[in-house]
Amino acid sequence: MSDAYAAAGVDTDRADAGVAALVGALSTVAVSGGSRSVPLPGHYASVLKVADNLGIAIGTDGVGSKLVVAEQADRLETIGIDCVAMNVNDIICVGAEPIALVDYLAVEEANPERMARIGEGLRAGAQDANCEIPGGEVAVIPELIRGHPSPDGFDLCATAIGTVALDRIITGDLVQPGDALIGLPSSGIHSNGYTLARSALLEEGVDGDAPLGLDDRPTELGGLSVADALLEPTVIYVRAILELLRSDVPVHGLAHITGGGLTNLLRIGGKRVGYQVDNPLPTQPVFSLIADRANVATAEMWEVFNMGCGFVATVPADRADDAVAVLSTLHPGTRLIGTVTDAAGTVSVPSHNVTLPAGRGV
Repeated sequence: MSDAYAAAGVDTDRADAGVAALVGALSTVAVSGGSRSVPLPGHYASVLKVADNLGIAIGTDGVGSKLVVAEQADRLETIGIDCVAMNVNDIICVGAEPIALVDYLAVEEANPERMARIGEGLRAGAQDANCEIPGGEVAVIPELIRGHPSPDGFDLCATAIGTVALDRIITGDLVQPGDALIGLPSSGIHSNGYTLARSALLEEGVDGDAPLGLDDRPTELGGLSVADALLEPTVIYVRAILELLRSDVPVHGLAHITGGGLTNLLRIGGKRVGYQVDNPLPTQPVFSLIADRANVATAEMWEVFNMGCGFVATVPADRADDAVAVLSTLHPGTRLIGTVTDAAGTVSVPSHNVTLPAGRGV
């Protein structure tokens, strides 16, 4: 279990047990006529067979406690981008092209001006991902939602669907030792680990440092305010990954680096291979500030946060340069960051003396 994360209020071991219990109950669902699900255990999205060579990929996610920061800072215009990103970036990991997303917005109070601002982010994210938002749902539930401050509370999540040819699903089964890892830069924290990030920055530091305010501009952030750093929107990787899939570069695996950090790589190759990140992407200053103020161990930082890398494509080693050329057009800074190894079930970052176990990756 991550020590600092647990102290901040998230017991990841207990969360894993809860997920396992839920999945165990759902696995007993029996459908008349047989299941349409394509077996993809542990992957980022589910795929349902709807025709001879046509699958519908489906995934769902929310923004998490990043919403608390948006409420406190009264910055609502970009949080919808995060909601779209967290869904479509998962959908593309199975090789699907996102086509639509429906949102669920639960509010403490139906405030038209605030809801319109949230909608602006959803619109911008959908535009970036080239997918529609044909509908959604709004629930006014003050009994469940309490804001920071009240009555401005809300929760935002969505479900996305995409299409994929059944014979072109990126399962991760082709990932093998010697493959190249191509890393795409993140914009910062994205939408995971915010319970720890908020605890580190907005509460008293372990060395007695006074809590930072959202408008504070610590020197470590290079001119950014705390709110700027925490609310930088999640990058949407859809267009670049679709270009890679349409190229002649064989794609063996795709990983969205979310909660669990680089252990997400284990979702595409399972425990039969390992991953060594010899040349990690640069980390944004906000990560060092979090680590310093909360005294977070280096290994834990790499297991909780994306640490500068928001997405990874796995391709044959002799096509690494070609993959970088395709992806860097839309995401400058993309580069070869490492290789697939035969150290089954581990992810290592030698330059930081970090070896992660076959962890959660979710």
